[in-house]
Amino acid sequence: MISALILALDEEEDLPGCLDSLRGAADEIVVVDGGSKDRTAETASQRGARVLSRPFDDFTRQRAYGVSQCRGPWVLMLDADERLSGPLASEVREAVQLNSFEAFEIPFQTEFMGRLMRFSGLGGEKHPRFFRKEAVAWTSGRSVHEKLAIHSGRLGRLRGAILHRPYRDLREYLEKAERYTDLAARDFAANGRTLSWRHEWIPAYEFVRSYFLNLGFLDGLPGLVWAALSAYHRRLRFFKIRGNSGPHLSLAPRSGERAG
Repeated sequence: MISALILALDEEEDLPGCLDSLRGAADEIVVVDGGSKDRTAETASQRGARVLSRPFDDFTRQRAYGVSQCRGPWVLMLDADERLSGPLASEVREAVQLNSFEAFEIPFQTEFMGRLMRFSGLGGEKHPRFFRKEAVAWTSGRSVHEKLAIHSGRLGRLRGAILHRPYRDLREYLEKAERYTDLAARDFAANGRTLSWRHEWIPAYEFVRSYFLNLGFLDGLPGLVWAALSAYHRRLRFFKIRGNSGPHLSLAPRSGERAG
């Protein structure tokens, strides 16, 4: 039995495509709703998902809770802005028949500004998203960009990809940046770390790394914008660590749009 796990918070627009891509790949779909104010829960239920409510605190605890509620021994994790490609939907069924692996990495194909990003540090992106429940544990001390540790068995890799469109527009990027940098700043302080003069150079390095070292210029205008936003994200995080409100833009949400 394969359980698909999706974390959601005000995702009524992205969620239908994610759920539809799981048809035929999962025996059950579990959606953990973090306190949505839109129709996320209703949308998930109408498409046959089992909806659980848990107030969002951080991604690590939210995912660990979701995994614990999955009924199947195998769990496939997706975010609402991700979809299974056709080949991957078939491949996960075949993978559970292999006795050599307890978890599988899945390659990502990221779309940004209408372009499939082949460079910018995104071209070779892959993450362990399909695993046997008993074989994994979560890395503690991280609220965002949580890591899955495989404590038994071998890690394989699937060929089919997860299709990822992380941001519909600049507004959504800024909303997510506010949320993620809040969590990252909290982790930074909780781990007893302090800022030094070196951190002043990290935003600039982030741009150089993405645009030049990772050949982001070959992704055209989206590569340039991605590099600039990556630098902005780092700068915003450091402002928040210092207790400053940061150089963020305050955008009033459109009618029916989540406020982040």
